[in-house]
Amino acid sequence: MERQPCVYLLASKPNGTLYAGVTSHLVKRVWEHKNHAVEGFTRRYRVSTLVWYEVHETMDAAIRREKAIKNWRRAWKIRGIEKMNPEWRDLYYELL
Repeated sequence: MERQPCVYLLASKPNGTLYAGVTSHLVKRVWEHKNHAVEGFTRRYRVSTLVWYEVHETMDAAIRREKAIKNWRRAWKIRGIEKMNPEWRDLYYELL
């Protein structure tokens, strides 16, 4: 996947800890989470499985969507994940 604004959700395990993020380079950013290259929430809680993502035309649109998703109830996030990825597969490897 080339550079493209994306919103994404990571999980520690199925129905585990969730993390919402935004990036212009999804493969690179998820690699950073998987390899604990950046300190913070995902390193501390071992959240590195890409379970959902959404591509946007502009970074502004992606940032607005990320802010909205961060305000969603947990059940809504899980429904979104299970609609796209019912087995909670790590979608990172499908992007390579």
